Amino acid sequence: MSDDLVQTSIEDNIAKLTLNSPPVNALSQGMLKALDGTFNDIAENEDVRAVVITGAGNNAFCAGADVNEMSQMKPEDAATSVLLGNDVFTTIAECDHPVIAAINNLCLGGGLELAAACDMRFSSDRARFGTPETTLGLIPAWGGVLRLPRIVGLPKAKELVYTGQMINAQEAQRIGLVNKVVPDGDEVRASMDMAKRISVKASPLAVTKAKRVMDKGYETTIEEGTELLLEEMTSLADSHDLEEGLRAFQEKRQPEFKGE
Repeated sequence: MSDDLVQTSIEDNIAKLTLNSPPVNALSQGMLKALDGTFNDIAENEDVRAVVITGAGNNAFCAGADVNEMSQMKPEDAATSVLLGNDVFTTIAECDHPVIAAINNLCLGGGLELAAACDMRFSSDRARFGTPETTLGLIPAWGGVLRLPRIVGLPKAKELVYTGQMINAQEAQRIGLVNKVVPDGDEVRASMDMAKRISVKASPLAVTKAKRVMDKGYETTIEEGTELLLEEMTSLADSHDLEEGLRAFQEKRQPEFKGE
């Protein structure tokens, strides 16, 4: 399941993915395709209940798209690149399992768009964040202009995108871009701890359903969201995990969820 560009290991039901193109782990077309293949493999792996993504080395989680590669593209290649990035990040966002970004240092451009496609973000205290695309004559076209406003609010997203300015980890946490800031070097441990807490304590089926309702419901009316909620709750009503969870509670023991 490992690729040279995206190294993967699975332990305790958690898939740890490492972008492996230091020093900046740029998102080349090859890296995007490797991520896509990895998440397709994860979707078929019944042992995985959570995913953690980080970057190799100490310089960057991901400093964005491969600018050298982009500079050699013809104008007619732009749409292909935009569609590829969007398709890959949508696959990540729609993964059935919680996906956590463990952000070590620079998280810029496409790297920030990748992090925004994750469910949660845990950051090193020396990390820096930014969307510098407009300073290159571009926009965050891999979903950033759509996901970033949903995370930090429209006015703050516009400020970040229009100016291309970088912010530190503490400011990123203040505006809600990251869930938690930890001492440098602890970001993977903190992310793995959260992934373990989810995978051990919660029904994977219930987590999947909750993720689906929150993500889709956030973009709809309350009425439409309620319809989706009822649909997902109906499917949970006769699940093994619900029966096991209630029985375990009554018997005062740890439930043994199967994701069924």
